[in-house]
Amino acid sequence: MEKKLSSSNCRRAAFSLGAKTFWRIPGAFGIARVLGRDYSLRCVVFHHISAKDSPFTHGINVRTSPEEFEMALAFIAANYTPVRLDDILDAGRKLPSRPMLITFDDAYASVADIAAPLCKKYRIPAVFFVNAALLDNQMLAADNLVCYAVRMHGMAALNAAAREAVRPATMELSSLAQVFNVFFPALTLDERRAFIDALKSALRINERQLAQEASLYLSSEQLGALRDFDFEIGNHTYSHVHCRRLSSADYAEEIDRNKAALEAISCTNVRAFSQPYGSSSDLTPNLVGHLRSTGHKAAFLSESVANTNLGQFVFDRINPCAKNEGTLFFEVEVLPRLRSLRNRHLWNRQKSMVHKTVGPGDETCKVEEQRLAL
Repeated sequence: MEKKLSSSNCRRAAFSLGAKTFWRIPGAFGIARVLGRDYSLRCVVFHHISAKDSPFTHGINVRTSPEEFEMALAFIAANYTPVRLDDILDAGRKLPSRPMLITFDDAYASVADIAAPLCKKYRIPAVFFVNAALLDNQMLAADNLVCYAVRMHGMAALNAAAREAVRPATMELSSLAQVFNVFFPALTLDERRAFIDALKSALRINERQLAQEASLYLSSEQLGALRDFDFEIGNHTYSHVHCRRLSSADYAEEIDRNKAALEAISCTNVRAFSQPYGSSSDLTPNLVGHLRSTGHKAAFLSESVANTNLGQFVFDRINPCAKNEGTLFFEVEVLPRLRSLRNRHLWNRQKSMVHKTVGPGDETCKVEEQRLAL
């Protein structure tokens, strides 16, 4: 009996067909520009380059197959001009046509093993945002540990750990999306650590032994060797955390410690920061101030909107899910422009509401405008 496609599969199929049709239209880039001419920098982010999933990554959108990744690189090399971090930090420098910055997040060894040689093959430089705590497989990232726990033991293990670590218990966890989008962002750094400790205790695992067996992350030696592949190293917090509830002391632990550790290993200056999970809600004004004061020249999000001007501090990136050139084109050229138009409309509405509430000249209004502008 033939199985019916689910509604989500139907939507994905329709999107893919529409994207491929758009890409085949003569002058597709010109048509996309009608949606927004001011698109100064395309920027994409990849994570784990692997042919298959594992219990540590199942359920989170971090894996790109080597074939899909090479397809993306070939497409970028043919249709864009790859640039370095230097190119976008120099506000006075005129960028080439369709500039594209390639980035990687987290500390997956597959970036060194698979992605870097492919980038070198296509002569594409990159920025790799790394969590120093994960180097040499001494521990597991919270994301990978949570995936493993759910895959091997179900959601019950997570709820038991949450009840033990966070009091009073705030919610019943029912999905990975809820864990990463609702539960984790609400935790302080101490609460997050208590939850992870409770989860490891409930699973009765030796984290270091499990991390060594999984071998997900790159070694310090591999990190240092990436300079030979035209890779720049960036800051991604020490242990991959949401930042909206970090204190000043937490900044020293997660931001400054990571920067110092990466600089010591790579023997280069760390100049850019990538926000784990990519949300602008985590890039608070206090965090931006701290990043600037500690020598960071740029911060990167992952909300898939168009970067409309250079000379700024915050840049956004696209996390591509494309299986072919048509959908990649649509993800890079069309959807970010549409999201930027939507966000500009929402921002103007919120700004208008703030003015009506406190008055355009009020100091509270100025602070709120700065927050919305992030």
